[in-house]
Amino acid sequence: MTSTSERNLRILLANERKEDLQALGDVLDGLGHDVTPFAVSVAEAAELIAREEPDLAFVVLDGDDEHGLALIAETVTFASGPVLVTVREAESPDTIARAADMGIMGYVDSWAPDDLQGAIDVAVRRHREEQRLTEKVAQLESALDRRVVIERAKGILMERHRIDDRGSFELLREHARSSSRRVVDVAQTVLDGHALLPPK
Repeated sequence: MTSTSERNLRILLANERKEDLQALGDVLDGLGHDVTPFAVSVAEAAELIAREEPDLAFVVLDGDDEHGLALIAETVTFASGPVLVTVREAESPDTIARAADMGIMGYVDSWAPDDLQGAIDVAVRRHREEQRLTEKVAQLESALDRRVVIERAKGILMERHRIDDRGSFELLREHARSSSRRVVDVAQTVLDGHALLPPK
């Protein structure tokens, strides 16, 4: 099965040299993307990200490592989509490593259309996968939290009503059904000290 390329993305460009941004923007435009207004300072990057909500951002490194890294930090912090780094001239491996530590989704040192589009495709897919994993972790944590609440409530009911594990869960479940509530919500009322459930 062949994957399709990501097209028609809203892309933010960040760098202090407008001529570099214009050249890169022209290539991205030719690939069918919508290039947002250029950011030329850290403050402008934050403002544009908030206003434009880009799907993806490119930070262009041009030799001023500290300014470029500050732009990367700002963009990664506030952008909801992936952030890519590209260069106009060769950058030190240390700078690229620092950018990677900040959370960029990719690096490309060629502005050839195929190379840029390939980097975009990889970055978008990686970002989506990371989002899926984050959502899965959140779901698992939520399920674990619910289980803890129910187990603690069961313990209280077992002690108070002198019933076993199964009986305590049945008590929670029956009360949940009769009141059209979730078991975990009923369990939470037990933990919150409200009137304990009566035995069946």
